[in-house]
Amino acid sequence: MCGIAGMLLPEAGAPVDEALLVRMRDSLRHRGPDEGGVHVEPGVGLAHRRLSIIDLSSGQQPLFNEDGSVAVVYNGEIYNYPELTRELQAAGHRFRTHSDTEVIVHAWEEWGAECVRRFRGMFAFAVWDRRRATLFLARDRMGIKPLYYARLEDGGVVFGSELKALQVHPRLPRRVDPRAVEDYFAYGYVPEPRTILAGVKKLSPGHTLQIVRGRPWPEPVRYWDLEFSTAGGGDRDAAARELIERLREAVRVRLVAEVPLGAFLSGGVDSSAVVAMMAGLSAEPVNTCSIAFSDPRFDESDYAARVAARYRTRHRTERVEADDFGLVDRLVSLYDEPFADSSAMPTYRVCELARRQVTVALSGDGGDESLAGYRRYRGHLLEERMRSALPLGLRRGLFGTLAALYPKADWAPRPLRAKATFQALARDSVEGYFHGISILKDDMRRHLFSPALRRELQGYGAIEVLRAHDRNAPAHPLSRVQYLDFKTYLPGDILTKVDRASMAHALEVRVPILDHQLVEWICTLPPEWKVAGGEGKRLLKSALEPYLDADILYRSKMGFAVPLAAWFRGPLRERIREAILGPVLGDSGLFEHRYLTALLDRHQSGRRDHSAPLWSLLMFEGFLRALEGAPAAGAAV
Repeated sequence: MCGIAGMLLPEAGAPVDEALLVRMRDSLRHRGPDEGGVHVEPGVGLAHRRLSIIDLSSGQQPLFNEDGSVAVVYNGEIYNYPELTRELQAAGHRFRTHSDTEVIVHAWEEWGAECVRRFRGMFAFAVWDRRRATLFLARDRMGIKPLYYARLEDGGVVFGSELKALQVHPRLPRRVDPRAVEDYFAYGYVPEPRTILAGVKKLSPGHTLQIVRGRPWPEPVRYWDLEFSTAGGGDRDAAARELIERLREAVRVRLVAEVPLGAFLSGGVDSSAVVAMMAGLSAEPVNTCSIAFSDPRFDESDYAARVAARYRTRHRTERVEADDFGLVDRLVSLYDEPFADSSAMPTYRVCELARRQVTVALSGDGGDESLAGYRRYRGHLLEERMRSALPLGLRRGLFGTLAALYPKADWAPRPLRAKATFQALARDSVEGYFHGISILKDDMRRHLFSPALRRELQGYGAIEVLRAHDRNAPAHPLSRVQYLDFKTYLPGDILTKVDRASMAHALEVRVPILDHQLVEWICTLPPEWKVAGGEGKRLLKSALEPYLDADILYRSKMGFAVPLAAWFRGPLRERIREAILGPVLGDSGLFEHRYLTALLDRHQSGRRDHSAPLWSLLMFEGFLRALEGAPAAGAAV
């Protein structure tokens, strides 16, 4: 994988500060430790850090067309590049390398902005076309690879694979966006296209941005979207067989590499499915790795070992102790923006382990979104049945009253935690889903935020992110929330987490279940094939029965988790108190000190579990420290 950065100056003849461009590039050295390249011409600078995967000898970037008028810097893999190379050669284009990178420059020459529709893979790239005075930015359909950009006050443009590359530029605005703060404390991340900094944006998945010097600033253009239908209904058994064949083909095209390759193996359904397909396609044993947790509530390593034994993989396991909280400060520097998914810590560790064996690893990410594996989907369907039985006005009165009267019961078994369910039923479908996934609910955010921040928000609420996407969402309640997750949670949380954790170790991660052709086909399947009998991913699990044991397929989902609640009452008790009540949050003017104190006291006394809100605040405090260059709160961990 790689890192890209660059700038377009407003004046065509203006000299580029090459030293500044190199500093931007080298802030991304972790993404590409093998080589670094720079191209500078009047008004334009392109830079690249390379992690060599394909065409090790001649794939250096920036890479140019035949006459040097078109240049590209690129992060990703285009898996159908051999077919595109042959098509472009037949059209008269001459290739000097055997890399997928060169396909981009010739595809741009041949098809212009429509070239992205021809690419199968994961990518974020920038093309500079001197003759057209055009900078063309593009991001893959799912958002597997990141791309940030900003327009500076003088009309210039800067871009990069991570926010840290843009922050090197001295003229980049560093004002925190109040709407991003509201979004972050609702979702645990800042959804696309917004970033935590006002004036900086992420290019949304499936979008391009074509900037022509001297013309008005354009809006990004969407070139791809999910389309749900039931055109694939019919023979369910035939669909199960086709699902396996399509998954096997998606895995097959991702096995091309000139460096060691392997897979993550958690013992869950999706990673086990990928490993099973890899084993059937490879003459050599597959390299696999997994993390074992000292806390048995989170440990799936025995299941991973069973899959590894069945497919005779070269398997490695590393144990992560329950007190593995030494990554807290490291996460801040990795993610640039505040990021509240604590599973980033074990993800970092499994990437660290994988990199000792391989340079490329396949993962099972995306199966829960495309094939409906999340428990919350099943809960949402149940709530939707109840919503459909009563009009919204009646539900708001009835269930709103019950929610107000019913006590909060974090300590109780899940069926007895009715307050959240009553709250969800008092809302419409999108409100109910938003309430269920929020880190801090609406009332908590109102109490958390200072009057000054609430005034700056001017009535804005984070639910507007989902509302905007819901305008294009399908009608079926399951497909609807899957669509919302594809637009928000998948790129904003899951793929961001894996990208930064893997790139911290110069590890490329490929995601076959998110192959866009596979996803498009899955979206044609009837929703009842995905969730049936209270079971998520039902079609995938039945299709995998010849490949995996039943107790691996049908056991309860575990996932990566860390014992935050215990940490904040034990080894991190003073660290979290000093961070939450310290000067960084206090001086920001964003929060109510009294409410911060109440959150801490209720959690550390054992009365409530506020571990997720406290973790969100700890990560936000770390972000502010990094932005201001302040030292860490508390003693070194």
